[in-house]
Amino acid sequence: MKLSDFLTAINHSKEPLFNTEDEQIEKEYTPFVINRCLSYFPDTIFQVNEINRMPHLDSGLQFDYLRHSVRKRKRYSKWLKNEKIQELDLVKEFFDYSNQKAKEALSILSKKDIEEIRELLTDNQK
Repeated sequence: MKLSDFLTAINHSKEPLFNTEDEQIEKEYTPFVINRCLSYFPDTIFQVNEINRMPHLDSGLQFDYLRHSVRKRKRYSKWLKNEKIQELDLVKEFFDYSNQKAKEALSILSKKDIEEIRELLTDNQK
C-alpha cells in the first residue's frame, strides 16, 4: 500500500483497506503523515485535530474514523517543504556559521562572492 492509496480511500473511494488477516497494511499506515496531508484543507482540519487528540487508537480505528467522517471529495495538494538554499552549506562551512547566521550572510553576499567561496572550498578539499 502506498500513501496515495490511503488518501484516496479516505477522500474519495471510501474503500475499506484494512483486513483482519493482513497486519502489513496496518504497519504501512502512518497516522502522522496521513494527518499532515489532510490538514492542508479547511474542511478536514477538524477531523484531523480530533484524531490527533487520540493517538492511543490503533491505525485501523484512526483510518476508519477519517474514512467515515471526511466528506467525499477529491483533494490534491503539494507537500510543503522547507526550501533548501544550496549556498547555505557553503557559507556555513566557509565561515563556520550557524543556520541563522549563514542565512543573514547570504542576504548580503553577491553571486560573485558565493562563487569565490565555492572555488576556495573546492581548492582546499583537493
